[in-house]
Amino acid sequence: MSGFFSSRWVEAPEYVTEAEATELARGFRAAGVAAGLVGGGRPDVGVLVSDEPDTVSAARFTTNARVGAPVVVSRDARTDALRAVAANAGHSNVGDGRRGLDTALAMQALTAEALGVEPDQVAVASTGVIGTELPRDPVLAGLREACAGLGSDAAAFSEAILTSDRSPKRACLDVALSGGTVRLSAQAKGAGMISPRYATTFCFVQTDARLEPETVELLTGVCVKRSFDRISVDGQLSTSDTVVVQAGGASGVAVEPESRDELAFGEALDALLRQLALAVVADGEGCERIGRVVVRGRPDTVEPVARSVANSPLVKTALNGADPNFGRILQAAGQAWPSGEAFVVDLEIEGRQVVSAGDAVELDPAEQEGMARSFAADEVEFEITVPGEGGETEVFFSDLSEGYVRFNSAYTS
Repeated sequence: MSGFFSSRWVEAPEYVTEAEATELARGFRAAGVAAGLVGGGRPDVGVLVSDEPDTVSAARFTTNARVGAPVVVSRDARTDALRAVAANAGHSNVGDGRRGLDTALAMQALTAEALGVEPDQVAVASTGVIGTELPRDPVLAGLREACAGLGSDAAAFSEAILTSDRSPKRACLDVALSGGTVRLSAQAKGAGMISPRYATTFCFVQTDARLEPETVELLTGVCVKRSFDRISVDGQLSTSDTVVVQAGGASGVAVEPESRDELAFGEALDALLRQLALAVVADGEGCERIGRVVVRGRPDTVEPVARSVANSPLVKTALNGADPNFGRILQAAGQAWPSGEAFVVDLEIEGRQVVSAGDAVELDPAEQEGMARSFAADEVEFEITVPGEGGETEVFFSDLSEGYVRFNSAYTS
């Protein structure tokens, strides 16, 4: 399938078809407006709402000990019955004390009043510079305007949540189930400060399927762990990571727990989130190519080894330069291995074994040339086998370029 599903690492189920990326699931409306928070006349305040009173939801947030006021407010909301999201770019509303918390609460209250829902049914999400004041009057004016201009298209909303992203990340899928066709729509953002745990930068998902609250919670947890929890741009855990999944039920198609439809719907959600997560990695600040590291071996070691490789500046710069310097991969893997224990490892790059039992495999000139070509591709896969059995994990990661350094050395100046 072409279009949204662009990575070879994501397989779209055969019963899923792509709709226009900016469309929303039935029963949902959205808007984005320019409130002057980022300048240039681009949208920077957005609202998303489900018109269905019985909407159920699930949410995940950053596990960083330092969180923004929007995360505090949203975690205290009814995360199993969220009707709306109020979001902005430009300022993350982190580190502004009581003033920032009051602004987040004001965003929640104004949106709730304008939409006729309860305040604790509104999630708040802010992204941008940490430690600066989120101007209250402009953001509230923007939310008021957005609530008055809601429509069935999510284009402006998906743009209103962007920071350093090169383009919006959005999709709309039709999923054919036994009881009828349901729709999944989603909008995400992220390009820097990305190494999520149990959340993402921002990702908002809507479906018009009718699901039980427990089903939404279960599928959200499983799919987020297989997607946004598997990515890294720079190894930095954001203060503002937020994901919200809402099921409004406007299609009338019920997805019963432990049914074949639940499995099919879960596979579609999984594919959607994995491709969105890969889009975040590919949009990493200054990114030119991305990698996937798969580690197999002792269960307690595969995760730290994979993270060490994915977050290694030396591995990432070699990937950027298409330099098949696999010694850096071994170094990064070895530094995560328990001290004092024997470390014997196998390494394959794009299916070609380059290390066996810890020692480099001699490659002839043609094989060396082939490996160099593999490193120059848009997507490069590494498979590492460490001692032990029973564990397997993966991490998707971006390279590290001069563009990343230039951008982040002048981010606030």
